[in-house]
This record gives sequence, structure tokens and C-alpha cells, in this order.
Amino acid sequence: MSRQENTTNVSGFILVGFDETQEFHVLIFSVLLSLYIITLITNSLIILLVKSDPMLNTPMYFFLMHLAYLEACYMSVIIPKLLENLLVNPAVISFWGCAMQMFFFLFFGVAECFLLAVMAFDRYIAICHPLRYTTIMNRSVCWKMVTGSYICGIVVGLVHTTVTFHLPFCGVIVDHIFCEIQPLLELVCGDTFLNEVQVIGVAMMAIMLPFLLIILSYIGIIFTIIRMPVLESRYKAFSTCSSHLIVVTLFYGTASSMYLKPKSSYSPSVDKLLSFSYTVVTPLLNPIIYSLRNKEIQGSMRKLWKKIIWL
Repeated sequence: MSRQENTTNVSGFILVGFDETQEFHVLIFSVLLSLYIITLITNSLIILLVKSDPMLNTPMYFFLMHLAYLEACYMSVIIPKLLENLLVNPAVISFWGCAMQMFFFLFFGVAECFLLAVMAFDRYIAICHPLRYTTIMNRSVCWKMVTGSYICGIVVGLVHTTVTFHLPFCGVIVDHIFCEIQPLLELVCGDTFLNEVQVIGVAMMAIMLPFLLIILSYIGIIFTIIRMPVLESRYKAFSTCSSHLIVVTLFYGTASSMYLKPKSSYSPSVDKLLSFSYTVVTPLLNPIIYSLRNKEIQGSMRKLWKKIIWL
């Protein structure tokens, strides 16, 4: 029987999810739903502020708006189905539903990786080449960078999803909270070494390449900050980067620990927590980090609040 025939015999998958904590499913559902709503509201608020306040019409906030959009979409690919699965037993997802979930998860996740690199480059130009900043980071360049991030996400999502769902599956029980690559490879018949190499190879490009660009940008930033004669200027320059550094650490730390390892080291309980971290916790914390540490965002929120009060 061919690979394609084997694959088409699988009409759907059963997602184990948090099955080991079944007695707490209602509590987990309530907490997760609350976090999801809060995250959607905070990310939507950032998008609204950037779109409505002319003071935030800069490349930095343009990229922040797209980051908020990506994270709202990123969560929405996973959380609604996970909420449904917490209340339904068994938690079933169709073959094509699983494929679509994987594609959009990778699309938004990889696009975010590259967008974070773009944001680091933006800070590098702003701090290291302030006189040329508006010339280099013009509107056209910003749109090209954002579009490039989305294109990278589409390419990686298509490659991984197409290759994975053309493999022969010998099982339907996915010991995970959503359709992610590593748990699905556990169900593939035969040797998956080449597929593991492909996953790690693409992850190196999609995760480590942007991370390397971020590191290089911050090396340049650090050398520039060190050479600043006034201590207050150093603090101001570093404060504009600190929120981005925290977000990068959270996102890359959890994502790399999941994707830059062989299937043999896959641990369902640990990897569920890792996936939960970068699909729920990080998108929740990012807008909070940016809003709490950013005076322009805080000022824009106050202006918006005053407008709402006086309506």
C-alpha cells in the first residue's frame, strides 16, 4: 500500500490534551477562557492605539501592531479547539482540520520569529544610526519587512504541513494539546529520521536565523550604548530595547526547546507545558510587558480613556 493510501485511511485524530487532569477540566477551561479573552482584548487594544494615535505612527509601533495581530491569530488557531476539547470526550479533530491547525500555527509562529528579528533591526538603526533612521526605515521598507515575515511563515507552514500529512500514520491518538509536528511524528509508520532532520533543519532556519539576526543587532546596540557619554542617554537607549529583549527571551526560549531536539527526547508532559507556554502565556505577557514598560503606550491609553469618558 502506498503512503498516500495509508494517509487517507486516517480520517481524524484524537487529541489527548490534558487527559491526566480530567477532574480539573472545568477549572482549566475557565482559566484558559479568561486568559484567552484577556489576551485578545490587550492585543486588540494595542492595535487600536497604534491605528488611532498619530504619536504612535512610527516603525517601532507599526511592527508592534503586527506583533499584536500575529499573537491574537496565533492563539486563536489553538485555544478555541482546546477549549472545546476540554468539554468533549473523546476530543476529535478531522484529518484536514489537524493539517490546517498545524499550517496556521506554523505560519503565525514563524512570521513572529522573523518579525521579532525585524523589530531588533529597527532598534539597531534607531540607536546606532539615528540621523539616518527615518530614511532607512521608511514606510515602504517597513511594509516589505512585514510582508517578508509573513511570506517566511507561509513557506515554512506549507513545507512542514505538506510533508507531514503525506506520511503514513499508524495511529490516531495524539498525546498533545493540538496538532504539532513532534507528537504527530510519533504516529508515523517506520523510520522518521529524515523527517526529524527536516524538522530540525527548517527550525534552524525559522528560529535560529532570526535569533542570530537579533543577537547581531543587539551586539551593535550594546557597543553603541557603551560609547554614549551621558548615563541618562544610555538608560533611555536601553529602556527602548528592554521590552523587546524580554519578549524574545520568552518566545525563543520555549520554541527552541521544543523544535531543536530529536523525537527520541519527546516527553508528552513536558512538551505540553512548553507548548502551553508559547501558545498561551507568551501572547498574554507580551502586550502587558510592552504597555507597562512603554510611556508612549501608557500616554496613548490615557488619551483613549479620556475620550471614552467624555463621549
